[in-house]
Amino acid sequence: MALTNNDILKKLRIALELRNEDIVEICKLVDFKITISELTALFRNESHPNYKPCGDQLLRNFLNGLIIYKRGKQEEPQKS
Repeated sequence: MALTNNDILKKLRIALELRNEDIVEICKLVDFKITISELTALFRNESHPNYKPCGDQLLRNFLNGLIIYKRGKQEEPQKS
């Protein structure tokens, strides 16, 4: 069975010991807004009526924000 974007997000949250508030802050680092209630819908069971599938854009923005969160912002090279 292939992993869904929701599964990947859940596994990263557990592995990195992130709280929902941390994920919201990580997304803010790349100017992507998500609320805690939207986030909890992603972590629900697929059979739950309020389940929401995690789109590619959300996962991509989270991963890009996670890079900044872990490494810090990369400085722009100075122009001569």
